[in-house]
Amino acid sequence: MRAFVGICLLAAGALVPGVATAQDTEALRKELEQMRKQFETMKDGYEKAINQLSDRLKTIEARPPAPAATPAAATPGTPTTVPAVASRDQMLSQAQPGVTINPAELARPREPFSLYERRGAGQLLFDMGIAGDFIGNLTQRNVQKNAGGTFSGLENRFFPREVEVSLFGQIDPYARAEVRFEAGEEERGGEVSVHLAEAFLELMTLPFSTQARIGQMRNRFGLTNVLHEHDLAFIDRPNALREFFGDEGLVEKGLEATWVAPLPIFLEVLGGVFNGDNETAFGRGSLQNPLVTGRVRTFFELGDFGAIQLGASIANGQTRERLNNQIIGFDAKYKYRPEGWQHALFTVAGEYLHGIRQVLVTDPDAESPVEQKRTRERSGWYAYGEVQPFRVGPLSRWSAGFRYDWTQYPVNPGKEWAVQPYLSFMPSEFLRFRLAYKHTERSECCSYLGFTDNGGSARKVDEILFQATFILGAHPAHPF
Repeated sequence: MRAFVGICLLAAGALVPGVATAQDTEALRKELEQMRKQFETMKDGYEKAINQLSDRLKTIEARPPAPAATPAAATPGTPTTVPAVASRDQMLSQAQPGVTINPAELARPREPFSLYERRGAGQLLFDMGIAGDFIGNLTQRNVQKNAGGTFSGLENRFFPREVEVSLFGQIDPYARAEVRFEAGEEERGGEVSVHLAEAFLELMTLPFSTQARIGQMRNRFGLTNVLHEHDLAFIDRPNALREFFGDEGLVEKGLEATWVAPLPIFLEVLGGVFNGDNETAFGRGSLQNPLVTGRVRTFFELGDFGAIQLGASIANGQTRERLNNQIIGFDAKYKYRPEGWQHALFTVAGEYLHGIRQVLVTDPDAESPVEQKRTRERSGWYAYGEVQPFRVGPLSRWSAGFRYDWTQYPVNPGKEWAVQPYLSFMPSEFLRFRLAYKHTERSECCSYLGFTDNGGSARKVDEILFQATFILGAHPAHPF
């Protein structure tokens, strides 16, 4: 019996290590299989990344090399020079006291800041975009009868104000071009007309860090004249600009050049020579007596407190009566955008215009009325502020603003003022809706504005304005 018990104990002792060894083997096998699967997953990821990098490398190698700039030959005894491909920032950094810059090198054309790279097969060598701007207007019946609303002749209507097709892009590393066609309803119930809005060539790398535009363009006079209607910060153009330059603003054919001074601060100087076709302000339409424009603009970063832009403009030309007209403008714009925000929390801006215009007048009390030359000095200004107080979430798509207008009439007696609160909703950067209320009051309401002599029924105007704007495709960037 004792011998049997001993044999059983010896057999049990031999089986226990065998069972433990089998369990460990199965666990190791499972762990090895799991590691093998993880390795295969990582291997697939690395192979995909390597293939992507290889495709990008082949694409870059297939592009033609950028034209190499020929360095200026160094001549013993010549002053220190700036390389021919130096950027404006490099020029500023090297133009320190005690360092002489060769004038011949300054006059050499510079390479642009970023060379235009040829696109892939089947792609256009220029950008194309479409912008649509639709307006709704609701006002009093007497205002409609006298065509005295913001959009004269289109009161109490919903209409396409501006449908724009833009073509723009690089011609070569030294020049670019923009062409814009616009269509819109210009008269009540009339057909939508299409016309050329802008078409100009821009030379970007002229000597002495200058650039030039040649063609038909929106003049860079003041703060908002350069902007098309769908890019404005509000629904309609300020009253002062419409009175001094007309509903379309200052759009001219000619040449406009800019120069950025080599200073520690940003200072841009602009000058232009144009036909003077603007019928509201000028109208002579001849380069023998051209419209001459000028502008000075500067920009300051205020660190954590935002940024401010200051500018001054001038336009001098002749009217159709061959009389001189000069318009001077001053503008300022401030933006505050906290760190990490996609948009400005607060924006405030304004513009002041002062016109000095010669006119012909007739004294009705004189025995023999004779036209005499007189000088009219008139002023106008506007200011607006806008706040977009939410950084993220649904409320970040909303903003609210307020604009105040005051202006005299450039030729005839009288003045007007207006207030306009507005609300904007932007589901995305390509879609925007605005709703505004505008109240306008006029003194000396005149028939030349289109109002009949019926007791001044259009002197007080209340309007509800609605705007819907969309953008398809590319869209040129605008300044600060």
